[in-house]
Amino acid sequence: MKAEVINPFLESARIVIEQVIQVSPSTGNLGIKDIELIDNHIWIQVGMTGQLSGDIVFGIAEQVALKIVSAMMGGYPIAEMDEMGQSAISELGNMISGNASTILSNQGVSVDITPPKLMKLESMSVFPRRALSIPLLMEGIGELDIQVMIS
Repeated sequence: MKAEVINPFLESARIVIEQVIQVSPSTGNLGIKDIELIDNHIWIQVGMTGQLSGDIVFGIAEQVALKIVSAMMGGYPIAEMDEMGQSAISELGNMISGNASTILSNQGVSVDITPPKLMKLESMSVFPRRALSIPLLMEGIGELDIQVMIS
């Protein structure tokens, strides 16, 4: 797995987060890690097909997801991840992935993305794969992990 594959997602995530949440994220350390299923976390899975195939998984602590959804809704306080919140956080993953696929297309790599699938621990099957992972750190909000599993 090449580290360059994650760059369009990183670039896209920075742009989308700055536009939607009005926070400039910083980047943590890139690494390869096993996807760990953690309680009180939400994962947004977006599949990729075409010249690159696999999955992009955005991992977010539920408390961080609530802060992101609140920011997406103009600061309206969100106490629980209801259907509207789940839709909003899924759309964030969709926006990041869609922009990344455009960046890849501009680099001559043709890809299509699947609709985002929101998953929580109780509804997940174990991912048998390792992922190229990089955290985005959003001051005052928390961390969003971008995990790329592309073959």
